[in-house]
Amino acid sequence: MAKSDFRTVEDYFASRSPEEREVLLAMQAAILDVVPEAEPVISYQIPAYRHHGWIFYLSAHTNHYTLSCPPPFFEGFKAELAPWKVSKSAVQFPKDRPVPYALISDMAKVRARENEARTA
Repeated sequence: MAKSDFRTVEDYFASRSPEEREVLLAMQAAILDVVPEAEPVISYQIPAYRHHGWIFYLSAHTNHYTLSCPPPFFEGFKAELAPWKVSKSAVQFPKDRPVPYALISDMAKVRARENEARTA
């Protein structure tokens, strides 16, 4: 059983510290500003955004924020993501460094286009 039972993205954000909430809201804005039709939902007890499939999941942790999505998407941004810790399905943005909101927006646009092409 999960420790939390978030029903909405807002529930998740409300559970975080004010500093984390501010960053998560900015990450969400970076996605929704370029993919306004993306639907915010809770999946795996964290915020997720979908438009013709999953775009990204967001989460806050002790020392970093995570942006994740199904692989192999991040491989296409290897050079841009080089400053951060990247796995096949996630990128970690340390809390002691600025979060690259413009890069998140760029990736969200590409991800949405890929999803749209797959479902066309």
